[in-house]
Amino acid sequence: MLTYIVRRLLLLPLILFGLSLIVFGMIQSLGPDRLLAAYVNPGVLDKLTPVQLEKIKQKYGLNDPMMIRYVKWLKNTLQGDLGWSLVGKQPVKDAIMNRLPWTVELALYSIVPVVFVGVWLGVIAAVNRDKFLDHFVRIFAVVGWSFPDFVFGLIVLMIFYSILGWFPPGNLSLWADQVIKSPEFRRFTSIVTIDALLNGRFDVFVDALRHLVAPILTLSWLWWAYLLRITRSSMLEVLTKEYIRTARAKGLAERVVINKHARRNAMIPVVTVGGGMVIQLFAGTVIVEMVFNRTGMGSFTATAATQLDYASIMASTLFYSLILVIGNLVIDILYAVVDPRVRLG
Repeated sequence: MLTYIVRRLLLLPLILFGLSLIVFGMIQSLGPDRLLAAYVNPGVLDKLTPVQLEKIKQKYGLNDPMMIRYVKWLKNTLQGDLGWSLVGKQPVKDAIMNRLPWTVELALYSIVPVVFVGVWLGVIAAVNRDKFLDHFVRIFAVVGWSFPDFVFGLIVLMIFYSILGWFPPGNLSLWADQVIKSPEFRRFTSIVTIDALLNGRFDVFVDALRHLVAPILTLSWLWWAYLLRITRSSMLEVLTKEYIRTARAKGLAERVVINKHARRNAMIPVVTVGGGMVIQLFAGTVIVEMVFNRTGMGSFTATAATQLDYASIMASTLFYSLILVIGNLVIDILYAVVDPRVRLG
């Protein structure tokens, strides 16, 4: 397996190189003047002299042949010069770094309830096949998967905020936002819930959690419905295998048969689906962030697309591509961890 991992890691730069070519080629149909707006603050663009404009075009290779322009773009990208964000009204690098922690925080807090509860419900449904609990869980799955995410998000927002007033939208309350922006609040990880505890601000921690509950509930409901269906189908197939009947014939407790023999062998398709889900969470859940007014990567990318913010779109695409490539590598490695019968060569 070590050889496989090393080979995949060696292929990673080549894959990213191909992705960079695709992303770079996406906007090269634009003329130099249009591309210039992706690298310079439009507010000062009209104030620049022709000599200054020419220097900027030379820096980014906007008048150069395609390959030279790509080399300069790649060099600037590796140095963190990703252009100017029209949406964030700041350099793209700063705009992403300001929004990424909100998406990472939502993803981290969503993984545990989404994955573990979804798998648990699928196992429960399979073990109690055609019983009341199985029918109830399957109805739950059908209803959950039938709801569009924005509809369910609006329902959650209406019930838990408009009616009950428990879980407000946004990232933080106004007072908490002022606290984290104050000089006294130290940033250790840029993830508010963690930094609040490290700063001894339990009130900010609670406020951040209140703003996370509704989007986590929305994401969890939708992914529970999908994961439990995959888990149930895989578990039902495994429970018919001969080694399961042999384990039961030996007198092993049903709990041991289910947890040690059946569930682990049923995890291969679940790892595939769950891994893709985790990748999507870290890449940014656009609809959920838009519904709950969270300023994360998902809402940032969606807004950039509607405003034709080319620099932000390119940077976001590169970010998503990197998450996808690394995530798929981790999923392949988990195959061998979950099921020793799988040998990666």
